[in-house]
Amino acid sequence: MKPKKAQKDVATRRKLAFVLLVFFSADAAAQSSADDANRSNNPLNLAPSFNVQNYYTPSLFGISGHTNDLLLRPTIPVGPLGPIGVPEIFRATVPVSTRPDPTGGYNTGLGDVNLFDIFLLSQSDIQFGVGPLITAPTATDPSLGTGKWQAGLAAVAVSATKARLLGALVQWQHSFAGQSSRPTTQSLTVEPFGIFNLPEGWYIRSTGIWTFDLQHGSYYIPVGLGAGKAWKSGSTIYNAFLEPQYSVAHSGSGVPQFTIFAGLNITFGKQ
Repeated sequence: MKPKKAQKDVATRRKLAFVLLVFFSADAAAQSSADDANRSNNPLNLAPSFNVQNYYTPSLFGISGHTNDLLLRPTIPVGPLGPIGVPEIFRATVPVSTRPDPTGGYNTGLGDVNLFDIFLLSQSDIQFGVGPLITAPTATDPSLGTGKWQAGLAAVAVSATKARLLGALVQWQHSFAGQSSRPTTQSLTVEPFGIFNLPEGWYIRSTGIWTFDLQHGSYYIPVGLGAGKAWKSGSTIYNAFLEPQYSVAHSGSGVPQFTIFAGLNITFGKQ
């Protein structure tokens, strides 16, 4: 029989090994949850996705009423193809919008559809992509769109770690055709985003979109603070979130004062 001291040493080593196994398993699970949240929230993630997002604005500056935008947003990665030889990310945004009718009541219908094609030029510590965008005048009512074809550029930069996902999406566009009775349009949107990961797929988020009407001088700058959770089922990542936003600076009537942003992002494929 082994001496009692040797038996105690063996038992101690087994307990230590068990504790280390639990610790590293928990750490690996935390890393996996953080990775899932980052993949689902990263606009430059090279995986197909479908997002359903909703902006409800119960309070507008200068006028009574509310607005709502339900966004259906598929994303498809492609490539590398062509002479540039880097991956591309196609994203479409199909809005179903509600706006006050000048004669009373509300109009609800399809808004202007936006498409962009991002060329992923860097996949190092800071991911970076840039590409063309186009917005089609598909609105079913004049109050829901601009009546103009618009084209421009989109650019995205992202820095991801286990603890957080930081970045920005910038879009600029100018009208070049469309209904002659509608005014010329030129706009710039800047979406700085911060995602701060917590255990078990939970995270804190801030993703307000700063919107500037360069043609007419109006703008609004919302700041958001919300939370979400990402979880995996098979090879699919689901990501639900809620983020209230308040415009801390603005110019012009009818721009959002307070908005409730909510959504579900679905990321497909092997991760």
